[in-house]
Amino acid sequence: MLVLLAGIFLLHITAIILLLVATIDNAWWFTDTMSTDVWARWVKINNFWNYTDLPGHYPQEYLQAVQATSVLACIFSILGLFVFVGQLFTLAKGQRFTFSGIFQLIACLCIMIAASIYTDIFHKDEKYGWYGHSFILAWIAFVLTFISTIIYFVLRKKTA
Repeated sequence: MLVLLAGIFLLHITAIILLLVATIDNAWWFTDTMSTDVWARWVKINNFWNYTDLPGHYPQEYLQAVQATSVLACIFSILGLFVFVGQLFTLAKGQRFTFSGIFQLIACLCIMIAASIYTDIFHKDEKYGWYGHSFILAWIAFVLTFISTIIYFVLRKKTA
């Protein structure tokens, strides 16, 4: 059981790291002369990268929704880790992983919403460019948080 708990802990830490990188790093959309994330844009001018604001034509409501849900995914996943550790020592066996699973489920839904909105609203009419590694990490983090959610709920049943 100790090896299983250590594996779950490492899975949770990995998901948190991926969520943080996806939220912070500036690599959601690329072209040869531009790198965009959910916070700002880097533009290459005369072989120098310059930090600029996001274009004004971006729908602000959707952009704020992507930003908010990305940050909320990070917060809920980190809270879920603290709850996981706290539950190991405080709750009875049948109740141990319920709250951690709920926090991970909320984090999973938040990052899925962020990546889905970004996919549907931004850059769909642009003919040139590609999604960056932060966008891909957001989807990988979604999968990892979903897997850890399932593991938490399965373990709750097995330890009852």
